[in-house]
Amino acid sequence: MVGKINHCHFKIDAGIKKILKIYVPESSQVHRCNGRIYDRNEDGDFDITDHTVQVASLYQRKQATYSENKIYPWINIDHLRPELIEKCRRHVRINADNHPWAAMDDLQLLKSAQLYQIDPLTKESGITLAGVMLFAPDSLILQVCPAHRTDLILRKVNVDRYDDRDLVRTNLIDSYDRILAFIKKHLPDPFYLEGIERRSLRDAIFREVASNMLIHREYASGVPARLVIEYGMVTTHNANRSHGFGVLNPETFAPYPKNPVIGAFFREIDRADELGSGMRKMMLLGKQYGDADPQLIEEDVFRMIIKVPEFRENPAKTPNSLQGKAHDEAHDEAHDLSDTERQILMACIQSAQSTPELLKTLGYKSRTGNFKKRYRIYWKSWRPRKEHFRMLSEAKIKNID
Repeated sequence: MVGKINHCHFKIDAGIKKILKIYVPESSQVHRCNGRIYDRNEDGDFDITDHTVQVASLYQRKQATYSENKIYPWINIDHLRPELIEKCRRHVRINADNHPWAAMDDLQLLKSAQLYQIDPLTKESGITLAGVMLFAPDSLILQVCPAHRTDLILRKVNVDRYDDRDLVRTNLIDSYDRILAFIKKHLPDPFYLEGIERRSLRDAIFREVASNMLIHREYASGVPARLVIEYGMVTTHNANRSHGFGVLNPETFAPYPKNPVIGAFFREIDRADELGSGMRKMMLLGKQYGDADPQLIEEDVFRMIIKVPEFRENPAKTPNSLQGKAHDEAHDEAHDLSDTERQILMACIQSAQSTPELLKTLGYKSRTGNFKKRYRIYWKSWRPRKEHFRMLSEAKIKNID
């Protein structure tokens, strides 16, 4: 039962029925109904009592603390990379000569940024998870957060695999630069004039995308982050501590900080804007860049879909891509063959082969038992795939390797 109803009023629908509207705010606790735990997902209530991972995720959403503030007493400032701290100090000096961090030593800077804290219960002090993710060496980051990675994928020609890939498993400062470098390498930057000044829509939009992926990620989750560039769009997937479900509406959107310490640090070094302003900027510029509004979808895995301009036909549907696809299929299937079966296949792909011609190709003087066995396996397994052979022949594949 609800102890207090905040809003309750009647509405008349078509002058016939009365509708009772009750607003029940989200509770800060996990409640049970008849001993079962239910989780609301859009319009449904799902029993998750026997699903450990989902129950843990629910408790995590209800927590008033942030995983980024977890303290590691065994990690001290000597474990961090001083050159990264100095790099960030230079960034704040560029924006403000009198910034307090400019006169602080490394430990004072970490304390000022809430990256070095004292546990109020145990009184233990140390570097927080946020400090590790920002300044620790890669080996220490993976020791503390083994699932941390940002998978950058280009998938336009070879849509089954990828055309280019960068697996980023490093600190958040360098991760930001590598995400933007991958974007600049593979996305167009058409001319755009704002007033009398040229502006890069691509850089402005994906600056927000990169910072969003790093600032709002739930680092206690094992879900890896992904950014996939496809024909006409870019999609991202990010572990999330959700506070609602569905497509976010910029008119009614209320920002909720996922990692306020990391977010504040990124704003100090000018790699992010104030909470909530980045989404509005992305929606404003996304229409100009990709001729469609970006979609931001709040779920347990946060997703963004940004349309991008294309100035040529889809390469995955051009004739040249057929040859690559046939090559990949033949390569995969040929790996399961023995050397003899492989030679039989290659000979038949190049031209029709009679039994004497196959014997000569394989170096047999007569039909040996081994030849008959391999020939029967090939004949049963491969001969029915006439369409596959036709595609290989048209693509003119001479060598599978």
